Amino acid sequence: MNDAPAVPPRIEVHESADALATAIAGELLARLADAQSSGHEPQIALTGGSIAEAVHREVARLSDGAEVDWSRVVVWWGDERFVEPASDDRNERLAREAFLDLVDVDPAKVHPMPSTESASDVEAGAAAYAAELRSFGSGAFDVLMLGVGPDGHIASLFPGFPQLDVTDQIAVPVTGSPKPPPERISLTLDALNRSKAVWFLVSGEGKSEAVARALAEGTDLHDCPASAVHGSEETIWFLDRDAASRL
Repeated sequence: MNDAPAVPPRIEVHESADALATAIAGELLARLADAQSSGHEPQIALTGGSIAEAVHREVARLSDGAEVDWSRVVVWWGDERFVEPASDDRNERLAREAFLDLVDVDPAKVHPMPSTESASDVEAGAAAYAAELRSFGSGAFDVLMLGVGPDGHIASLFPGFPQLDVTDQIAVPVTGSPKPPPERISLTLDALNRSKAVWFLVSGEGKSEAVARALAEGTDLHDCPASAVHGSEETIWFLDRDAASRL
């Protein structure tokens, strides 16, 4: 069973996927600006998926009016598909096209997960990313963004998979993914839970059952991994009306 979070989650419901993406992007920019105004260099972890792409596009659109110095933001990923760098399946490629290439990021502060070109295999890729986080991570993401699958998976941690029980690693290889591509790299639950703020980004009626299960009391993390991730300071479920329809 999943332990209850120290800080109860907040649920934000927006009328549409577009309104949801705009709200999340605005909140992210505000958080980054506030962190930088206090002298802190924020570290964020990105996710993939259609709603994340919409958020990224809105971040790029709204960045001109925001007081964010993107050269002082450190960027990570919660999971990645272990494919070639140019693949349309790469979360990194989509994030770069949607916003990272459009704002003034410092390339040295963007930490993509290894690809088939940079690692000999998925196991080596996971080990390399763990080492990179140990070397350049702050120990806690300021904001971790996660999508949720219809089966309740988050990052590339799927229901029933043994990676859910790994407690001594930062990143793990995933093989035999129930959705393609089959090989992936994912941060572990322990690593994801080292986040100050966890934001779930969920859109669509097809995710509504997973949302309800994740937020229900007593849900087993092996059945619904999304139930097992909480921020130390804040957990927000950003939903559109369809995703929230079973709450």
